[in-house]
Amino acid sequence: MHLIVSETSFNISVLASGSTGNSLYIETDKRKVLVDAGLSGKKITSLLSSIDRSPEDLDAILVTHEHRDHIHGVGVLARKYHLDIYANELTWQAMEKSIGNVPVEQRNIFDMGKIMTFGDMDIESFGVSHDAIAPQFYRFYKDNKSFVVLTDTGYCSEQVKGVIKNADAYLLESNHDPNMLRMGRYPWNTKQRILGDKGHLSNEDGALAATEIIGDRTKHIYLGHLSKENNMKELANMTVTGILQQHNIDAGGQVKIMDTDPDKACDLFAI
Repeated sequence: MHLIVSETSFNISVLASGSTGNSLYIETDKRKVLVDAGLSGKKITSLLSSIDRSPEDLDAILVTHEHRDHIHGVGVLARKYHLDIYANELTWQAMEKSIGNVPVEQRNIFDMGKIMTFGDMDIESFGVSHDAIAPQFYRFYKDNKSFVVLTDTGYCSEQVKGVIKNADAYLLESNHDPNMLRMGRYPWNTKQRILGDKGHLSNEDGALAATEIIGDRTKHIYLGHLSKENNMKELANMTVTGILQQHNIDAGGQVKIMDTDPDKACDLFAI
C-alpha cells in the first residue's frame, strides 16, 4: 500500500536511481515536480502509474545536469505534456541538442546558488563537483520541512554540507564500492573518472558526508545512484549503517537507511 498522509509538507518517491536512469517525484498540495527524467517517457509514465500518479499531473521538471541518465525523457515529456523545464543556462546549452525542441515559453533558467519560490514551496539550487558543464542539485523547503537531492558528485564540499545540513530526508549518492570498482571490468580511465573529484561518491564517502549533515530533524536517507557493476544494495546499506553507527548516529532507529532501485519506484513517503 502506498503511503499517503494528509497534512504533510511533501510526498516523495524515488522513481528510479542508478547509472541507467534517474528521476525523482516530489509533490505538495499545489505543485507536482520531477527532478530529472533520465529514462524514456514511456518508462517514467509507467513508474508514475505505479505510485498512482500521471505525467498529466506534473507541473515541471528540474534538471540537474546534461548527462543522458538524467535527461533522456525530458524533451519527450516536455512536448507531450507541456511541462515547464528548469535548468541553469549552461546546462540548457549543453543538453539542447539531446532533448530536441522545447517551446520557448516552457524553457526556464534556474541559476546556481539561487532560491526560487514555486507555488507553495521554495527550492534552493547548489553546485556540485561532477564532470558536467554546470551540475546543480536541489533542496526543497515547505512548512519548516525540507528534502535534499544530492547524487553525481565526486566529493561533498564544506559549502555544500552547509547548504544541505539537517534536512528531514535525503536522496544521497552511494554509487560504488571502491574495491569492486578497482577489481571490475571498467577501463582504467573510467575507473579514475568515477574515483576522482568530479566523479561519484562511494559508499564510504556518502556515509562520511552523511555524518556531517545529519541533524535532529533527519529521519530518512535514501541511498541513490548505485552502480549495477560496482555495488550491491546490501553492501551499500551495511557500509553506510556501520559508519553512521561508528559516529554515534542511530542508523536504523532515529535515521532509517532506505534502498532505491534503477527501474522500480519507491513507495511514496511523506515528510
